[in-house]
Amino acid sequence: MTQFQGKTVLITGASSGIGAAAALAFGKAGAAVIVHYRSQHAQAQAVADSIIAAGGQAWTEQADVTDTAQINAMIERIAQRSGRIDVLVNNAGGLVRRALLAEVDDDFIDAVFQLNARSVITVSRKVIPLMIANGGGVILNVTTQAARTGGGPGISLYAASKGFVSTLTRSMAKELAPHHIRVNAVAPGVIETPFHDGHSSPDLLQAFAAVIPMGRLGTAQECAGAFLFLADPGASSYVTGQIIEVNGGQVMP
Repeated sequence: MTQFQGKTVLITGASSGIGAAAALAFGKAGAAVIVHYRSQHAQAQAVADSIIAAGGQAWTEQADVTDTAQINAMIERIAQRSGRIDVLVNNAGGLVRRALLAEVDDDFIDAVFQLNARSVITVSRKVIPLMIANGGGVILNVTTQAARTGGGPGISLYAASKGFVSTLTRSMAKELAPHHIRVNAVAPGVIETPFHDGHSSPDLLQAFAAVIPMGRLGTAQECAGAFLFLADPGASSYVTGQIIEVNGGQVMP
């Protein structure tokens, strides 16, 4: 697999979970992978080292995606080092915590939307000029099946912030098509990753699995193929503005 040879891929939130699996997959496919992280340097470096050990190219970049100045500085560093970003995967995000609407305060609302929604704009708007200067590119946003269903207990704000991402994906696809930039999204279902640590009990995860037609939770590796497909012009050159569901059949839009 060398379809991404000569391409540079930036994946936010790539130190673990779906982001790490996507990073490893792109590295295996020949891309130079930028493994972004906020605080988990050792884990991010381990992902980069795995790519390098397999004969690929990778390096890490640190930034808080809720801090515009840090994002701008990171993209400028990448531009100086690589001169291009061919594929951007806006993967960074999180639940923050489960909470009922009547219990949340303004700080919590801001934290959820800055992490999951505003960050996609902040990173993308800095990368888009670089893609345009290089003749095009691919932006892949990570949303969730909860954006369609409203989600489970205590995650209404998270689901809503991802609904924003789903709508933004379609808007970006229309706006950026003239610049040869395709924009799509991947919507994972319930995936066994650190995302659920401290937020979802084993009993709750078991209850989720019970209503999935495939009878189990997904893995991060099972999401990686969707990113490769959507980023590969040889496979998806006429695909833009779409949301690919990866959920074992739990949601069938």
